[in-house]
Amino acid sequence: MKSVVLDSNWRWVHNGQYTNCYKDGAWVESLCPTPEACAKNCHIDGASVADYKETYGISTSGNELDLDFVVKTQYGTNFGSRVYLLEDEDAYKMFHLKNREFSVDVDMARMPCGLNGAIYFVEMDSDGGLSRSKGLNKAGAAYGTGYCDAQCPHDMKFINGLANTVDWNSTLNPPVGKAGICCAEMDIWEANSRAEAYTPHPCSKTGPYACEGEECGDNEKDARYKGVCDKDGCDFNPYRMGDKEYYGRHKKFKVDSTKKLTVVTQFVTSDGTDAGDLVDIRRYYVQDGVVMQNGNSSMAGVNGNSITDEFCNEMKTAFGDINDFKKKGGLKAMGEALDRGMVLVMSLWDDSLSDMLWLDSDYPLNKKASAPGVARGPCKTTTGSPKYVRSKYPRASAQYSNIKVGTIGSTQLPTGSGSGSSDDEFGDDRRLKASVLI
Repeated sequence: MKSVVLDSNWRWVHNGQYTNCYKDGAWVESLCPTPEACAKNCHIDGASVADYKETYGISTSGNELDLDFVVKTQYGTNFGSRVYLLEDEDAYKMFHLKNREFSVDVDMARMPCGLNGAIYFVEMDSDGGLSRSKGLNKAGAAYGTGYCDAQCPHDMKFINGLANTVDWNSTLNPPVGKAGICCAEMDIWEANSRAEAYTPHPCSKTGPYACEGEECGDNEKDARYKGVCDKDGCDFNPYRMGDKEYYGRHKKFKVDSTKKLTVVTQFVTSDGTDAGDLVDIRRYYVQDGVVMQNGNSSMAGVNGNSITDEFCNEMKTAFGDINDFKKKGGLKAMGEALDRGMVLVMSLWDDSLSDMLWLDSDYPLNKKASAPGVARGPCKTTTGSPKYVRSKYPRASAQYSNIKVGTIGSTQLPTGSGSGSSDDEFGDDRRLKASVLI
């Protein structure tokens, strides 16, 4: 049995005597005059099992992890959460997925437009960044430190041990600092009950990589494609690829998002060995005992039902998108990150930057909805803002269970089939139980 741990960004930061270092989106100047002083003065607080449920909306039932969207407490309201899978109390579980398949059961029935129930891998350090913090980070994986992703987030309170206090802007939602933290990202499942996608995001730097300025690829600086990571990625969203009745609510869709669903992702190499280059990321689903292959693209000039370099090149051309995926090394680079090892992340979040339109609606808004690649889901462009979803869907939630990884073809074979076997603790007959770390 493994455990999950809450990301440090959600935790109380205080001076060890329970005086806030961070309050109302801003750093307290007396305790945080510089990044180094702040790191030395401030502590990341722990959380009890009761805190996980009553403050952050994180709970377990059997082998299921439940994430609630809105949780009100006497201290304020919490929206969403992000947790990581631990190997033990001091280290994240590191996954090496090349020439493997990963499967997980998801339940998106209570996930409306504008929300994202996400399961993904990022190239975090197994120790939560302790080894690269020069002694400033004393919390580590046990407290959920060290997050990074391909968007090079600026909202992390601590980056490589230093507090992100320089140019911290508390007027934004979320507040952000000058520094960002980048790393390769493999999105297994980004979804609500109306749309879903899986997406590799390679980077030109090995992560976690602290960035400033152009290397972060910030939109407001018109540097999105000058950064070290491919922020767009190469996504396979069935709706965007023309199959508008593949995934959605109730019986008219091939995959019914109102019922539990097993999501299987296979990382295929050039020679069928762990040493080969990553050449294909395949997807299929199992629901009510029925195996369903991923939907095929019906977009002109784009062929296939899985992510290959050829598919990505064709899609970028057909949609008129910049091919940053190719520029950042494509599947080969993604495979190299998988070789180095990645941490499993599970989250529920809303989107203050683009209202989740990139997942479930028309995006970008400066293009006609009829243009190739713009329609990504059936949601209205007006119903994805955090203000709207927080007020209308406070009881939204996502559930994840039955996580397994093994050789390709092993995780969903019937018991006693005699072909294929899982190669580690998440075997054919042993399913991961997610539980909360105290």
